Amino acid sequence: MPPIPAERCLSPRELSEPRLTSVRGVEMAVFGVAANGEAWLEALPLDGSGTAGRLATMPALRPARSLGGGSWCLTDEGDAVVYLAVDGDLWRQSLLGGGGRAAVAQRLTTTGPDRSISGPVATPDGRYVAYTVDMAEVWCLDLMTGATHRVDDGTDAFVIDPFTSEGTVGWIGWSEPDMPWDHTRVREVSVPAPDGPEVRTVVERPQVSVQQARRASDGALLTIRDDDGWLNVWRGDQPLVAEPFEHGGPTWGPGQRSYAVSPDGAAVAFTRNERGFGRLCVVDRATLHVREVARGVHGQLDWHGHHLVALRTGGTTPTQVVCFDMSDLTRRTLAVGPDERWAGAWRDDLAEPELHEVPIGNTAVHARLYRAAPHGGGLIVWLHGGPTDQWQVTFMPRLAYWRSRGWNILVPDHRGSTGHGRAYQQALRGRWGEVDVADVVACTRWAQQVGVGRPDGTVLMGGSAGGYTALQALAHDPSLYAAAAVAYPVTDLVDLAERSHRFERHYTDSLVGPLPSTEALHRERSPIWHTDRFTTRPLLVLHGDADPVVPVEQSRVFVERVRAAGGDATLHVYPGEGHGFRRREHQLDEYARIEDFLHRTVPGASHR
Repeated sequence: MPPIPAERCLSPRELSEPRLTSVRGVEMAVFGVAANGEAWLEALPLDGSGTAGRLATMPALRPARSLGGGSWCLTDEGDAVVYLAVDGDLWRQSLLGGGGRAAVAQRLTTTGPDRSISGPVATPDGRYVAYTVDMAEVWCLDLMTGATHRVDDGTDAFVIDPFTSEGTVGWIGWSEPDMPWDHTRVREVSVPAPDGPEVRTVVERPQVSVQQARRASDGALLTIRDDDGWLNVWRGDQPLVAEPFEHGGPTWGPGQRSYAVSPDGAAVAFTRNERGFGRLCVVDRATLHVREVARGVHGQLDWHGHHLVALRTGGTTPTQVVCFDMSDLTRRTLAVGPDERWAGAWRDDLAEPELHEVPIGNTAVHARLYRAAPHGGGLIVWLHGGPTDQWQVTFMPRLAYWRSRGWNILVPDHRGSTGHGRAYQQALRGRWGEVDVADVVACTRWAQQVGVGRPDGTVLMGGSAGGYTALQALAHDPSLYAAAAVAYPVTDLVDLAERSHRFERHYTDSLVGPLPSTEALHRERSPIWHTDRFTTRPLLVLHGDADPVVPVEQSRVFVERVRAAGGDATLHVYPGEGHGFRRREHQLDEYARIEDFLHRTVPGASHR
């Protein structure tokens, strides 16, 4: 297998948020597309009567990323969209068009660009659109008069994912020091409320996380919640499907849609996380019988008529918009995001991982191993961010790039990762920089013992919180590793707590402890205050100078101190980049820079 060029790994376009509607009797799928620095919605007739038409172009759509959402919605009639534009405001555009041209979009709000709107959703009567502002306020827009008014009472510091029913608007809320996977509540208010909002708490239980609340047509509340230790679909106060699998992911952003109700309410489609692998299932409400529909990680489910649409991806499946005929469960692909050759001539370059459990103490750490193709002696231990997150088995050509160069890739789900139940995820509370590090070291030692890699050919990689854990693992036992390459890593926990963006500014309260009483512990677990521990192995650090989550100054100071202590540390800063690198030229440079670093520091561990 020849080495894969980096250019092949950069997706020409990204897909997001598919929905189904019917316009003039024709069923259509509408979904987001982002390519070449632009983004828009495409409307595609399901009967083959026409080609996809572009919407949300003037002004352009601000698209969701990955399996997230919250960028647009259909109006109640289903013949128009309300979307979040790049100017930060909501716009309405008809799907009807005329004369072969799309209708002109109409501006609905004047909130942007300094504030951030998300999660628009229309009420069943078509009168209002509810949305959040800055994940701090819930607002309603009257489509008849154009008036806007706030409907929450300010009790919740954070609000997300508005939902509507006849005469009501609801949302998910929480307050610091909780993160949304720690504890959330469902709140609801009548709309309109002439005497001011009278907010009702609909669901709240101690140490329970609730997400994706919606009202069924009969008024029942549907949610995903982890009362029983797993994020399962609930209807009212009972789990609709109770099983030891997660049906949703962590609420890192708005618009997750990992379940969908059939139009008649008789069945619910839901996604299942099987130790990182995904599966789409359907449960019959009357019999509670669960049918397994398709393998693969699915998201953004929407059920209309006898069709179900979703985003679908997997280890060997390029990200695509798919449509299922729910009468016979046949599937067809409506659009593919990456180069379609990944599903054809390049498919053999992709691989699915092996599942492993590594014992540590009285528990086991979950991990996935992608073996090198065709063979290799190097080992990359690659750590996901968050740290409350997980790399599910999705389309990741980045892994194929390194596998083609002779690298085995181990992806540990250290304790604190999602996808393995609430207890596993909550095990990191107060122990970030301790438990995750012990788990990564144990996984590395196991891999080397079974012959997957050697210490002189093992490299740590990770970004953000993954970069932090990678550095801490290197400091904990440098004898297991030859080098580390990290992107926008957390190196100063005190600074992170004081200067990170609002959503995560209190995150270390639960992961480490509340400041100022635990400042000494924050410093003890911060690489920036112990740079003498990083002088025996070479480091590569990459960072964007506009990062709102982890300030670039952390990496600058960290690298300077490592060098002053006699270590080999290199920092490269990408201008204009935030928490992650978006520009094509910077992504290509990242591949080249890491490859040169590994060729210099770990000679013989891979092939070019």
